[in-house]
Parts: sequence; C-alpha cells; structure tokens
Amino acid sequence: MSQLELTTPTPDPADSLSAARRKPKGDEAPPAGQGGGGSAGVIDGDLAEQARRKYLNYALSVITSRAIPDVRDGLKPVQRRILYTMFEDLRLTFDARHRKSAKVVGDVIGKYHPHGDTAVYDAMVRMAQDFAMRMPLVDGQGNFGSIDGDSPAAYRYTEAKLSKLAAELLTELKSETVAYRPTYDGTGREPIVLPARFPQLLVNGTTGIAVGMATSIPPHNLGEVIRACLLLIDNRDATVAKLMAKIKGPDFPTGGQLVATRTELREAYENGKGTFKLRGSWKLEEPKQDKRATKKKSSKKAPSGPRIVITEIPWAVEKSTLVEEIGQIIVAKKLPVVVGVQDLSTEDIRVEVELDPKADVDPELVMAYLFKHTRLQTTIKLDMTVLVPTENPEVAAPARLDLKAVLEHFLDFRLLTVRRRFEYELRKLEERIHILEGFEKIFDELDRAIKLIRTSDGRADAAKKLIKAFDIDQIQADAVLETRLYKLAKLEILKIREELADKRKRAKKIRALLKSDKKLWAVVKSELEALSQEYADRRRTRIDAEDLTEDFSAESFIVEEDAMVLITRDGWIKRQRNVNLETTRMRDGDAPLALVGGSTRESIVLFSNRGSAYVLRINDVPASSGHGTPVQKLFKFKDGEKVIAATSTDPRFMVEFAEANKPELGDEYEEPYPHFLAVTQGGMALRFTLWPHREPSTRNGRLFGKHKPGDEFIEVFKVYAEDQICALTRKGKLLCCEVMDVNLLAGPGRGVTLIKVEDKDRVVGAWKSSQTVEVLKSSGGTLKLSEHKATVTNRGGKGRPIMKRGTVKSLTYPPPPTPDFEAGAERLIELGYAGA
Repeated sequence: MSQLELTTPTPDPADSLSAARRKPKGDEAPPAGQGGGGSAGVIDGDLAEQARRKYLNYALSVITSRAIPDVRDGLKPVQRRILYTMFEDLRLTFDARHRKSAKVVGDVIGKYHPHGDTAVYDAMVRMAQDFAMRMPLVDGQGNFGSIDGDSPAAYRYTEAKLSKLAAELLTELKSETVAYRPTYDGTGREPIVLPARFPQLLVNGTTGIAVGMATSIPPHNLGEVIRACLLLIDNRDATVAKLMAKIKGPDFPTGGQLVATRTELREAYENGKGTFKLRGSWKLEEPKQDKRATKKKSSKKAPSGPRIVITEIPWAVEKSTLVEEIGQIIVAKKLPVVVGVQDLSTEDIRVEVELDPKADVDPELVMAYLFKHTRLQTTIKLDMTVLVPTENPEVAAPARLDLKAVLEHFLDFRLLTVRRRFEYELRKLEERIHILEGFEKIFDELDRAIKLIRTSDGRADAAKKLIKAFDIDQIQADAVLETRLYKLAKLEILKIREELADKRKRAKKIRALLKSDKKLWAVVKSELEALSQEYADRRRTRIDAEDLTEDFSAESFIVEEDAMVLITRDGWIKRQRNVNLETTRMRDGDAPLALVGGSTRESIVLFSNRGSAYVLRINDVPASSGHGTPVQKLFKFKDGEKVIAATSTDPRFMVEFAEANKPELGDEYEEPYPHFLAVTQGGMALRFTLWPHREPSTRNGRLFGKHKPGDEFIEVFKVYAEDQICALTRKGKLLCCEVMDVNLLAGPGRGVTLIKVEDKDRVVGAWKSSQTVEVLKSSGGTLKLSEHKATVTNRGGKGRPIMKRGTVKSLTYPPPPTPDFEAGAERLIELGYAGA
C-alpha cells in the first residue's frame, strides 16, 4: 500500500492578517507572489490539486481517527480514549465507586478527544448497554437507555465505572507494553492501542462508516473466539473452515435466530464480507382455561385464542417500534387471523400476539408474514474492514480481512505484548537486583561502612567513599544512604538476601521465556484459557439454515372472495362486493373510468399517462361505501400524472391469457394473449404483454412504455390478434389499421407511429373498431363512429377527415361493462383450465 501524507501545511493566520493589512490601494501594484489579478490574502494555486489534497486528508482522518477500529484491540479512537481516561486518569476500575458521567466526558474532551460531548457520551452509553454490547465494557448506574428505544439520561444524571472485563484491556498499560503518542494539544500522551488480552474486535463487534469504506462486524461468543485462538496457536495452518469448528457464527446479546447455512457463513468469513438474516425467537402458548368461568356457564366473556409469544428480538431493533409495526398490520387488517398484540416485557422480552380463536391457521405462516413485513427479521451485514499495523507504529492502514487474518493479527499482537511485559518485568527485576547486590556488599562489612559514613563530610562525600571502598556505583550508594536504621537489623538483612535470591530466580526464568517463542505462546495460551474460564458464557443466538419466508406467500392470509374495483376519472379508487354504476357514490362532476373485477388474491393494474403501471392486490384496495381513496395515497405519482386505464389479472377476465398459460399450449404463442395497446397524443403506439406487471409493484410502479418530451399516453386497452384499432385527432383525422401492424415490445419503449399528427394537432382518442364511439364536435352536434365506418389502412398515414369543419371537442366511450364472474368461470371450465 502506498504511503500517503497525513499532514497538511496550514498557512499561518498571522501571515494572512499581515497580507490583508498590506492590501494595495488605488493603482498600487499588488505585492509579489499574489498574482496580477489576485487580491490580498489569496494564494495562487491549482484548485483541483488543493481540493484533492484537502479531501484526501479529511478521508484519511475519518478512516484512521474516527470510524474504523484497530484490529489489535478492536476499538475506535473515541472508545479507546474513554476507557483510558476512566482507567488512567480517574481510576474508575470495577472495584471503585461510580462517578458522574459528566466528569468522564469532560476529561475525555479536554485531554484526548477534541470533538463534541454528544459523540463521546453516546459512545460511552453504548459500551454500557447490555442489549447493544455482547460483553459491556462500562458499568453504568442510572438511565442508560433501554431496548424500547428510550434515550439515556443526560450525563449530569448518570454515573459510570469500568466493568471487570474492561480491566483485561487496560491492566498491562503500566508494563510499557504499547507505544504512546502525543495528545492533540501536545500536553500529554495517549496509547496508540490498548494491550487487549482478548479479541475485543470479534467479541463485541463494531460498526462504522468512513469515506469510501465501512465496517460492520457483529458480536461473537467470547468462549468460542478464545477456543479458535487456541486452535490457531497450535496450528497456524488452520483454515477458516477449521476455525469455524470453534466459532459457530455471530452471537448477539439479544439472542435470536441466525438464518444462514454453514456454507454461507464460511464464504462470508473467508471473504470478509457477507449478509445474513437475523430473526426473533417465539413460542406458541395455548389459552389457559379459567376454572371460575367454566363453573359459571352464564359468563359472556369471549374465549381467548392461542398466543404467539415473542421472547427474543433481533439485535439493534427497538422493541417499541416492532410492537407498533405489528399493531399497524392488525389495524390495516392485513393479517386477519391476528386480533391483538401487547407488550408484557419486564427484564425479559415478552410480546404476545393473540390469534383469532375461530381461525384455523398455522402459526408458522403467521410468523413468516411477520418476519417478512416487520423488523422481527433484519439483515445483518458482515464487513471486516479494520486498521492493520504498518512499519510506522503511529500509522495503521485499512484492509478487509478474513476471519483467520483477524485472529492472526490479534495473536501476533498478543505475543508482542506478552514479550514486552516480560521485558519490562525483567528490566525492573534487574534494577532491583542491582540495588540488592549493593546492599549485600555493604552488609558484609557493615561496621566499616558505618564508620566511613560517620567520618564523611556530607552525603556526596559519603557516597564517594562507599563507591571507592566497596566497588559499587552511584545508584547503589544512594540506596544505601537512604536506608533507615532499622534496616540494619540482622533479621532485615536476611530478608534482603532472600529477596535477592527470589529476584534472581525470577529473572532467570524470564530470560528463558524470552529466548523461546514456544514458551511465550504457552503463556499466551494459559492466559486465554484463564480468561475463558472466568468470563465465557453460553451461546445466546441459535443458527438455523431453514428460512420460513422463502416458501411464504402473502396470499396465504387473504380471504378469497370476488370483488369489484371502481376507478374514477378524477383518480379515486374503491373496492366493493358489487358495484352499480348508476347508484354508487362518486364526487360531483366525477365519472367512472374503469370497473374491474377479480378475486381478492389477484391484482389490479393501473396504467398512467406517464407510461407507468401501478400494481396492487385487489385485497389491498381500500374497501369503501363512499367516494373511495385517492390513488395518490397508494402510489407515488409525479406531478400531472393520472390514471387512464385499469385491468385485472384474474384469469376469468383474461380467458385467452389463462388458456395460453396451459403447458401444452404455452409454446404456440410468441407472447401470451391478450396484449395491451398504448397510444400517445403524438400518434405513437406500442403493444406489450401483461406478464411483467402481474405481481404487485412498489409505490413507484413499473414502466410499460416511454414517450417523447411533451407527449403523454392517452389510451391503454386490451387487444387480440384479430382486432382492428382506430385513432382520431383533434382536427378530425381518423386512421384505422390492424393491431398486428403495431410492434410488440419486450420492454418499455416508444413504439411506432400509428398516425402522423400535424402541427398544433393531437390524438384525442383510440379504440377498437368493434366499439361505437360518439364524437362531440366543437361546432355543435355529434357523430357516431361504428365498425362499419372504419376503413382499415396501413398505420403511419395522416388519416382521413370525418368532418368538413370544426374540431373534435370530446369522445364518449361506452360505459365500462360490469364484470360477470359466472360467465368467466364457465368459460374457464370449458377450456379445462385447472384454476377454475
């Protein structure tokens, strides 16, 4: 990886101020170096180069100093500074008293982290939340938030100290095991990383978004991670697959069920990137019989139904939001078998979903629906992008690692830390041994030493005489002179000699350890095993390869019945069992645009003038006995967009569609009939199939056709191969042709020219020649156009005039026919369609 400059030279503010004061007046020449056309304080340069350099510095700062954790201790800078402040400056170890969080936040900001107090307190709060961290590092006292999404109290109200496990990240700091660097203002020092004794990166995980990269590492089980480390120490050639014999997968503090196969997990850990599904856990409880109600037969209390009890929710999901989502589904009656939901959680999660006692439904289907439509099932991302050490101890480089590489970096760092700890201990031992050896020499001739001290002229003279007489150095002489008189007792001298023997024995053992990597690895292993025995707990998240939502269909919960949907010209829509166009309620001045029918499990397709098809299930159309619901509430329409036609996907009203769907007949057609024809004001036409628009769409819809700027679609209707179609312009030009002359498009396009439209003219309508259409003239009077008046020509012409003067004011089409469910069913039976 190439080295990148991390510092940017900053102009001295004093120079800019001086330059501003030297601003030339009148016709004075500008100072040298500012350029002929430049103003005071502006430095000539390449704007692109300056912007590139500044942005690069910003990106590197975000990556290395804010968002991405270090692979060695698994912490971001703000987390590391919080823990270091609590340990080193405030002595808030796990056996100390809690102190105000405001004190911690203030010290962190003032000494180490020059950013906002909110960022520091939020990071501290998260490290104290047992539902966010697998193994919390901060022991909080007070309101630190809840799994319901409640915000924590302000830092002036809460108190905190380090947890016992956090000490395992910090205790070796005093042994000079890690490098330090100056703080942001140069007044102090801070550790570059903490001497972590366990793989904090995997145990608690982390998330962060930097510039051009992000990290997302879910938490894991401490015992499993340590067992994987022990395996890797014994066999450095172990593969990710072998390590996964110890690490089953992520282990979240809130439990839940991870939906992933072993192959998917292995691929994610090998690539350092992947996604999984995490869902809550549940159980079914049958209603308890009330004995008192059984004795009193006159009790009118309605029987309660079985309950689905949600006992665990996905990690990072707010319980209150989840309950609200389930409640919205119940209110909207999207899941008729669910009649209620209530949150009865205390310390444990218990959300009860009550089922209709009269309904006979599989609870797994209910849960499949909830998994798919609520945050009871979420997607967990794995992206092991971390900072790895480089040759420069103060610089770390970002890289995406696999599971083995993450553990290798930790173990290499752990070996180096243990080595440095022993080196520090050996150094301190040698210093003590050196002093004790001086005492040993002095005590062999104690009377002589005392006589020399008594005859000396002061401390300096006494030290000089001792050095010369006993062959000791200045350090040993000073230690002897600082010794209290009671240390001259015989018993104390024996203790000094025993201590010297112990120190020499310990120093010899450490020297042997430092000469052997094998012995150092044995120390690392023993310490990891001790950590596992003290802190490891059982796994909380279960792993299951079966995904209930894969075979789930929303149709499973729709009560199948016939319904009609009315769409009006002004864009109102409603669903009813039966619709009478003469008596149904509509707004003043409104009129029916389309009346379609079908099963509640089928869909309705709405075509707009902008070339979009909006599809939703008939069951999802709001039922109403009034005016209905504006279509804009159901879909996201653009400015000026409106519905111009509609159709149903019910096979009873698409007989040929159903027939072509039969396996033995499907190959006879290029595309299954019926097709749909779309015509624009500019005279363009296209033919398309309904296949891409059968399933419900998003709120933005799907394109069925495109049009030129300034143009729009005016008609969309169903056609068959034998049909003829007609188009009429505002100036009274009529053109009729075969529908097969219009090309069938495989995807949304502009189509072909149906009729050439002159300047300031436009197409006002299009229809099948079998229909009778009334033309209202601008000059007054009407004209009926029926099939016998249609002269079929080739498409693309200018058309023939049907009136001598005036223009077309409007067209009147026959009213939409009322769907006949029985006739459609009979035709399906006649064709032998299996779905009838």
